[in-house]
Amino acid sequence: MAFTVYILECADRSLYIGHTDDLDARMQQHDAGTCGSYTATRRPLTLLHAEAFETRYEALSMERKLKGWSRAKKLAWVRGDWDAVHDLARTAQRKRR
Repeated sequence: MAFTVYILECADRSLYIGHTDDLDARMQQHDAGTCGSYTATRRPLTLLHAEAFETRYEALSMERKLKGWSRAKKLAWVRGDWDAVHDLARTAQRKRR
């Protein structure tokens, strides 16, 4: 069974990150506002990115990692812009020093 990490953009331009084993069903829940999550009051939603992982552990690990990233870094990851992801990671490291 595959697990999917997904990024949604909400109507207020915020990003929501989650993981699921059935993306179609989860998207229907988000779109209907029935999943009781962050997105229920922020519809309509746009699916920006979805990526499959072999295990729930891998998907959950990536979800947690992404939730710690800045918006700019998340969007660079969505675009597949690895240079920007790397640069934004270095910028974040410098700010923590």
